[in-house]
Amino acid sequence: MNFSQFHTEPFMLKVSKGKVNGHHIEHKFGAVPSMAVNTTGSIWDVSDTFYPWASFGSGVQLTIPAVASADDGLEVVLSGLDVNYKPITENIVVSSSTSTTTTKTFLRVFRGVVTGDTSNDSNINVQAAGTTVLRITAGLGQTLMAVYTVPAGYTAYLSHLDCTIKYGGDATIDFFVREQNEPFRIKHTIEIASGSSYSLDFIGSIKLPEKSDVDLRATMRSNNARVTANFTMVLSENLYMNLER
Repeated sequence: MNFSQFHTEPFMLKVSKGKVNGHHIEHKFGAVPSMAVNTTGSIWDVSDTFYPWASFGSGVQLTIPAVASADDGLEVVLSGLDVNYKPITENIVVSSSTSTTTTKTFLRVFRGVVTGDTSNDSNINVQAAGTTVLRITAGLGQTLMAVYTVPAGYTAYLSHLDCTIKYGGDATIDFFVREQNEPFRIKHTIEIASGSSYSLDFIGSIKLPEKSDVDLRATMRSNNARVTANFTMVLSENLYMNLER
């Protein structure tokens, strides 16, 4: 029986199933462990810091310093973009006795995942030119990075954004975007306080051209607190979009 005649699938579900040519979904989620009062920083695994975009320069091999003995031999998958802003991944086996370095050159890195059946016992840091640009927090097995860069050849459309703050905290959450050869500019701002949450469906109203950097930031106004942020985008292949015209 052909059940398609009885219902129409939601667009996002069709994209997730690969039924919409030239489109896919990117979901990013991040958390800062504890943002200090009167401090502004990016929502990622390192507290009280702006994400160090400048550390990548024109591209760099990434290094993972020696890890804790319990994490020796774990495999980590790094995902980001190469010097041409094309998607790139590399699998690295970490060591407790020496640092390890990627063979590929990264212009951006925005996700790290521990593979296999064992999670990381301690923090695993990934560095670019000596600066931490990615951290897999102990026990989580994956990064919490509310930062992203749109690959070359794609346009991203923000479809959903939500954030939370730990009880007792009070913060402003800002959605910053830097288009290529432009400065970071704010695209959306949120006030959130004392254990509350915020959620909004954008239905593509914020358009992010290829090579745009996304950086969600929190400004803490009272008490140290954990902040989370999640955003979902639909990425449309530019070549496919041009063919539709």
